[in-house]
Amino acid sequence: MTDATDAVVIGSGVNGLVAAAELAGAGWSVRLFERNERLGGFIAGEERTLPGYLHDTFSSWHPLFVSGPAYGVLGDALRRHGLRYRNSDGALAASVADDGRTVLAQRDPEATAAGFAHPADRDRYLRALAAFQRIAPEVGALMSTELRSVRVLRPAGRLVRVLGRAGTERLVRDLLTSGRAWCRREFTGPEVDHLWVPWLLHAGLSPDQASGGFMVPVLAAALHGFGVPVVEGGAGRFVAAFGALLRERGVHIHTSAPVERILVRHGRATGVVVAGERYGARRAVLASVAPQALYGALLPPDAAPRAAREVRGFRPGRAAVQIHVALSAPLGWRDERLGGLPLVHLSDGSASTGVACAQAEAGLLPERPTVVVGQQHLLDPSRVPRGAAALWIQLQEAPFRPLEDAGGRLPAADGWTAGLAHGYALRVLDRIARHAPDLHDKLLATDVLTPVDLAAANPGALAGDPYGGSTELDQSFLWRPVPSAARHRTAVRRLWHIGASTHPGAGLNGGSGHLAAQALLAPGRARALALSGVRGALGR
Repeated sequence: MTDATDAVVIGSGVNGLVAAAELAGAGWSVRLFERNERLGGFIAGEERTLPGYLHDTFSSWHPLFVSGPAYGVLGDALRRHGLRYRNSDGALAASVADDGRTVLAQRDPEATAAGFAHPADRDRYLRALAAFQRIAPEVGALMSTELRSVRVLRPAGRLVRVLGRAGTERLVRDLLTSGRAWCRREFTGPEVDHLWVPWLLHAGLSPDQASGGFMVPVLAAALHGFGVPVVEGGAGRFVAAFGALLRERGVHIHTSAPVERILVRHGRATGVVVAGERYGARRAVLASVAPQALYGALLPPDAAPRAAREVRGFRPGRAAVQIHVALSAPLGWRDERLGGLPLVHLSDGSASTGVACAQAEAGLLPERPTVVVGQQHLLDPSRVPRGAAALWIQLQEAPFRPLEDAGGRLPAADGWTAGLAHGYALRVLDRIARHAPDLHDKLLATDVLTPVDLAAANPGALAGDPYGGSTELDQSFLWRPVPSAARHRTAVRRLWHIGASTHPGAGLNGGSGHLAAQALLAPGRARALALSGVRGALGR
């Protein structure tokens, strides 16, 4: 073995970074391998259009990270290495329909509810937020522990006691309900559906998939509570702060170093092979990779045969497209309020978003995609030249292998060619221009990342899915990634599986990296695995 360390971490997305930092902070020797030239996975900041325009290449908004247990452990150290956030205390976001109807989200829930037409809807909205806040600690504890463990009974028991029988039944019902159905059931007017159902896309869900009824109030509460924080100076500074922290803590960082296989001896992970060299791991190997990569390529075929069979059925979700735009000046929105909002969804709510999701899942390019428009420069003017502006555009309803165009105008049969990417980007920009007529006059440059580009940038983005696999109910919680391997500690001793494909799933939270690291550091870790995650989630 070459220079054995206590732990080897494979992959440097947020979960790999968190795990490496926490283990090294506890005195472990750690070696981190990343296949790409840079750290960060889907976290990067680059000048992708013109000099002076700094774009968050992939992910951008960090409410899940700043509200999560990993930030509670590492936040002070990361701030010492330059991590700063910019946020809004007032208006946050809006959803805008094709006919101009707009619903705004404010940091203040009451100010948000005041925009609803029906007084009963205002009261019901505030009650739904309050109901979630009552159980937020218990939900956080469940999301930060191993669900397939007897230790889950403690936070689950507390949750049942808080909710009572009727509340528990209601929670289960919401978990089985779609976002569209929940909004129809709970509200008279369309505002909650219009405003929040498009946010389900950020959880990998469509308006008609189960668990949306649970996620809508969760997403709303998260935005009201934590806003839409972005990294000052661009997302690249998040990665830079982690890199500096890892180096300070003595982590051996290897980039452009894809792991070829995990070494297993007598049912125990003992290290990895990189470029023909063997690197030993005395205490743990943590793999932040897709399940197909772990069980189909990195491990020997006989290491975990049941999991290897089951992951063949692990499904990707919808693919995504990312567009970056450099503007000579801020957009002149028809609704002037949109000019001051960091994030705008162009959607009619469940209606248009549901159609676009169905089209993408059928292999069609959506005719009217839900357009997520980020205006991060409003929070952080340092990202653009003085007086200029930029757009961060995300499209989360795309097929990885398009069969045809639902609009009947774009040649899609040959896949994501440069021509198709340009044509689809133009469709999206034209949709924005309906609400901001001066867009094309102010447009200086665009950059398009197709689903194929996303998959090439990060192998964890299965078929261009940035969420590491479908987040439908049967592939989440107790069943993520698959029933026989739904714990971070795998059937191979000393091997841990982390990343978006594992519980608690996708999102920039570092949850699985934190959970695994705390479990490894806890005394008697085999018995206290779940409890350590709970402690981390509650900040105790």
